Amino acid sequence: MFDDYKETLLVDRQELLHRYTVVDVGHKVVGVGSVGLLAFVVLLQGRDVNDLLVLLAKQAVRSVLAPFTGLAVPTPPGRRVVTGQRVMQAASDAFLGWVDGPSGRSFYVRQLRDMKWSPDLTKMSSRAFRAYAALCGTALARAHARSGDAIAISSYLGSSTRFAESVTHFAVSYAHQNRSDFRAFTDAIACGRITAGDEAEGLGLSIDAKGNVVLGSAAQSSGG
Repeated sequence: MFDDYKETLLVDRQELLHRYTVVDVGHKVVGVGSVGLLAFVVLLQGRDVNDLLVLLAKQAVRSVLAPFTGLAVPTPPGRRVVTGQRVMQAASDAFLGWVDGPSGRSFYVRQLRDMKWSPDLTKMSSRAFRAYAALCGTALARAHARSGDAIAISSYLGSSTRFAESVTHFAVSYAHQNRSDFRAFTDAIACGRITAGDEAEGLGLSIDAKGNVVLGSAAQSSGG
């Protein structure tokens, strides 16, 4: 599978990975957006024990839009994800590729980095927050322009502020919904309907005998 994956990379990246050998693989628990899908961390070693590279392989599944696109030849899910990222991103991960496993599952692969950073929005001044929002909006707009018909998108948006106002209204409504959901969640913990365990013991979800959601170490023992 590793050799098949390398074939999906640019030639210079293939040559680089020829210097590395897979020495270990571990199963990784993924976030909420990938619940139920497989993910693996792959440890590679080069010239010595100090020359290490870590890759992340995540399972890709069929797009929910597939039944409506009418494509005659379906694209492997892993390849679809990688192609989409390469189109939208100005500079994708150097080791972004895909592979189809022997059991029929499809995966996309990238480097596992430990240098990701997210700003603390609660500590931003209003000026810094507006600047950060503008950067995010510019990046998103650029991705749409790269992957879609930029002229058609521009014509649709027009010169009025109607689209911006609509997006702002949706964002504010979504923020209110998040706040309401979190309040309901904490209220359920306070009244005992949901049991919250110590994060240090590992978070998980399970259903107790009464049908209540149990959050915490209890899920570990029940396999939830």
